[in-house]
Amino acid sequence: MQTTTDFTQTSWINVPANSDFPIYNLPLGIIKHKDGKTAAASAIGDYVIDLSSLQRLGFFKFISLPDGIFDKPYLNDFIALGKPVWHALRQRIKMLLVSDNEELRENKQAREECIYKMSDVEMLIPVKIGDYTDFYSSKEHATNVGSMFRDPKNALLPNWLHLPVAYHGRSSSILVSGQNFHRPKGQVTPPGVDIPAFSPSKAMDFELEMAFVIGKQTELGQSVSTKEANDYIFGMTLFNDWSARDIQRWEYVPLGPFLAKNFASTTSPWIVSLEALEPFRTKAPAQEPEVLPYLKRVDENTAIDITLEVWLQIENSEPVKISTSNYKYLYWTMEQQLAHHTINGCNINVGDMMASGTISGPTPDSFGSMLEITWNGKNPFKLPNGEERRFLQDGDTIIIKGYAQNENGRIGFGEAKAKVLPTL
Repeated sequence: MQTTTDFTQTSWINVPANSDFPIYNLPLGIIKHKDGKTAAASAIGDYVIDLSSLQRLGFFKFISLPDGIFDKPYLNDFIALGKPVWHALRQRIKMLLVSDNEELRENKQAREECIYKMSDVEMLIPVKIGDYTDFYSSKEHATNVGSMFRDPKNALLPNWLHLPVAYHGRSSSILVSGQNFHRPKGQVTPPGVDIPAFSPSKAMDFELEMAFVIGKQTELGQSVSTKEANDYIFGMTLFNDWSARDIQRWEYVPLGPFLAKNFASTTSPWIVSLEALEPFRTKAPAQEPEVLPYLKRVDENTAIDITLEVWLQIENSEPVKISTSNYKYLYWTMEQQLAHHTINGCNINVGDMMASGTISGPTPDSFGSMLEITWNGKNPFKLPNGEERRFLQDGDTIIIKGYAQNENGRIGFGEAKAKVLPTL
């Protein structure tokens, strides 16, 4: 896969060292100004670039864009314009921000209307999510869970190595980073008890995930191949599919998660384009047994090397890093996930979100959930202040961060952050 990314370019806007948002990232999102106005935006360093204002001032006149396309509350209509337009916009923003271009740099009035500190705007959810699917694509995570609750010698179910397992989640409860949520309640069965009780969940958990956003719709009956998949993916976000493990244990047979997961999920607000991520492609894990032809990868380098971190912050304390994992560990790549999702003719729409499932690595410090970190509560995680956690308590905040880095440069995703509030 080829990329046109130039890591040598710098911007006339100051970009701190190791910023998630250098000039060769330029993610897209939706901002809300202090006066309540919303607009599509990009990010560079500690600043946002208001794309609505840039369009109004004529900076995009050579790109075929409908009037007011960046005034909308979601990016869906822009995304639907297609991949050539995404590329043209990204290149134009980069041209306006590159160090030796005076066009915007020397236009004081335009700068004041278009460039804002991140701290002066509110980030909103970037797309209207019509449908949401959550996969189960980490072999390490699936093996850990299977070992905990079934036979360790047969941790993976018979279908797992042959298809990307998934469930259809609840899109209406996907929250943007910074939105907190209340602990769910439901039916639970205490250890050794077969009759359920009704109570708030006592086993609140996070799930370290990433998600991709659909950028091109299909018709009912149409399938997307692994070769075509990248043409249907707009970009990626960080994702946390919060889970109530005690509710999940009781309800998941035979149809899978329901109340244990549909109460909240958290996404980061910036969508990082596949174009920006291409330089960080790497070899995907080997697959044995051989997969069916429709799931075969286009080439070996279909994984993406994205370092992922989970930080736990308890009230009145600094955050503590509790896990470091990597998106490249996933057994099933997003191209395979999308190919499988559509092989039966299921149609997809612009703005649909598909999450990876929990991303765990091979060692305990790379596990992607409290369920694994504490081995279902048997080995509590010890915090620097002496407290312990088997699962999350009210007031606990989880912060997920992610970045891709190689010898040429680094780009990041911001963060997906939320706090567990008491049950209503």
